[in-house]
Amino acid sequence: MENYVLMALAATLFTWFVTALGAATVVFFKTPNPKILNIMLGFAAGVMIAASFWSLLQPAIEKAEEVSKIPPYFVATLGFLCGAMFIWGSDRAVTFARKRANHFDNETKKFNRILMLVLSITLHNIPEGLAVGVAFGALKNGYSKEALLGAVLIAFGIGLQNFPEGAAVSLPLRREGVSAKKSFFLGQASGMVEPISGVLGAVLVVFVEPILPYALSFAAGAMVLVAVHELIPECQRNEKENSYFSTMGIVSGFALMMLLDVMLG
Repeated sequence: MENYVLMALAATLFTWFVTALGAATVVFFKTPNPKILNIMLGFAAGVMIAASFWSLLQPAIEKAEEVSKIPPYFVATLGFLCGAMFIWGSDRAVTFARKRANHFDNETKKFNRILMLVLSITLHNIPEGLAVGVAFGALKNGYSKEALLGAVLIAFGIGLQNFPEGAAVSLPLRREGVSAKKSFFLGQASGMVEPISGVLGAVLVVFVEPILPYALSFAAGAMVLVAVHELIPECQRNEKENSYFSTMGIVSGFALMMLLDVMLG
């Protein structure tokens, strides 16, 4: 049990580290190359969408057949929708708080914008950390090299999209007049929740096996919503001249994840 939790911790420490690398761009670059960020976001979206089925939903359905008396399709659908609704609810809460913040004076508004920016990215990192933790914790109930590879690829995909997320916090903060050091600190801090939620996810599925199908499908729903609602639209921004540049990143990420999962599965 301890090995799988430690693996989840190591994987989410990696995703946190990549967030810190993204945040560090505020020290070295005024603005990172948008094309590179766009293709990274697209590739990460493709990996996350593919991983949501082959590494999360499919195992969730198979596990539900073993441990649950409820029809597997219902378990997977319920968990998937709950994961998506969690992200949607988090977004709505942050949006509501931002609207309330606009009623204050300029200095307070500036502080609130900073707070809401960090909070919004932090909230999105919670289910991402859970997704990694659940994937590694699930290895206890069905270890294989293919399952391990799937968990590693989930961590890789989430880590990849964390790089632009770290930059998305630190660079706007710098434009708000925050020092480069503080912008970096707040940018990387938004990823601190991933190791915590990753370990929590791994511990839960290790100790409470019946929740594993729900946890896997919950993580899938959260990942799909983040990929479709945020990563894909973001990677398509300012792509009028090269409209397929980021799209090929999405296709490449999906194809790579599908190839590895199906070929080795």
